[in-house]
Amino acid sequence: MRALIVDDSKSVLLWMGAALAELPNLVLDLCDTPEEALALAATRQYDLVIVDYLMPKLTGIEVTEALRLRPDYHAVPIVMITAEQGSEIRLQAILAGVNDFLNKPFDPIELRARVTNLISLRRTQIELAAHAHRLEDAVREATAELASREKEMIWRLARAIEMRDGGTGAHISRVASISLVIAQGLSLAPHFCQMIHLAAPLHDIGKIGIRDAVLNKPGRLTPEEMAEIREHVNYGVRLFENGSSDLIRVAAAIIGGHHEKWDGSGYPLGLSGTDIPIEARITAIADVFDALTSARPYKEAWTPKRAYDEIVRCSGNHFDPDCVRVFCENWPAIEEIARTLRDDEEGPAGWPSESSA
Repeated sequence: MRALIVDDSKSVLLWMGAALAELPNLVLDLCDTPEEALALAATRQYDLVIVDYLMPKLTGIEVTEALRLRPDYHAVPIVMITAEQGSEIRLQAILAGVNDFLNKPFDPIELRARVTNLISLRRTQIELAAHAHRLEDAVREATAELASREKEMIWRLARAIEMRDGGTGAHISRVASISLVIAQGLSLAPHFCQMIHLAAPLHDIGKIGIRDAVLNKPGRLTPEEMAEIREHVNYGVRLFENGSSDLIRVAAAIIGGHHEKWDGSGYPLGLSGTDIPIEARITAIADVFDALTSARPYKEAWTPKRAYDEIVRCSGNHFDPDCVRVFCENWPAIEEIARTLRDDEEGPAGWPSESSA
């Protein structure tokens, strides 16, 4: 432990140094000017500061104020030496951050006892702070592990639905990645962008409730079959309704709203404009764009440029114009996602790959 003693009297410094020399494991630095003391404190971490009140240029109160401005000295014990008995000066000192006082003339036994107690307090303070940091690290690691497991479970669940729908996993990877690009382009909060990125692959999870004969029918659907397909939104909402976590709530909003349209002509509720959750408006563009550029048993895959033109054409009726604007502004990144995640089976950045999932 290291202590700094500041007094403009060299004889007082020598006397205090001698009185404290017998204390074990204590290194003393003695300064006879407050400027030198503040310079030393800027380069060394002291565990105790003892400062005289009345000194040339700077008083002990001013030295204390200067030290307390430094983050590393917010909690360091500071003792002021003074012959002043007036309550006004002591109150100013306490308000500046002084923890204790030593009256002149002082007794060497009292000095050693005060310093011993304050150094012991400081040591305990450091140990508690270190323990708190260790706990923070442990909590951070545990939280990261839980988030990683949650992410993996979402990916596996989304992959299961995609496989049942005849996909390889690339579709949900692209939808997740494109949704993230749009969310970030809208300057949404980073945590919210991450939730959208994680939840977007679950947009069609309600297809688990659709019959295979309808879900995998190679030809055009009848009106009755189309109505059954549309029920996948309601099935998904029921699976995710009343969630307690941010992720589940974002997923429920995406599932329930990704087939709504800006002009109110979508389903299942016919919501319009900003009544449609922003996460659903974002995912709707990513989902439609990828559906257009993907081959299906009943249609050829469109080129990315043709799909881009269709997204732009539907701005203001099917899609939120702001989301379309961001889609256009980030077209190079989106086109790259469409190209690089076209044929592989890797999850988007930050997701488990197929080899692990």
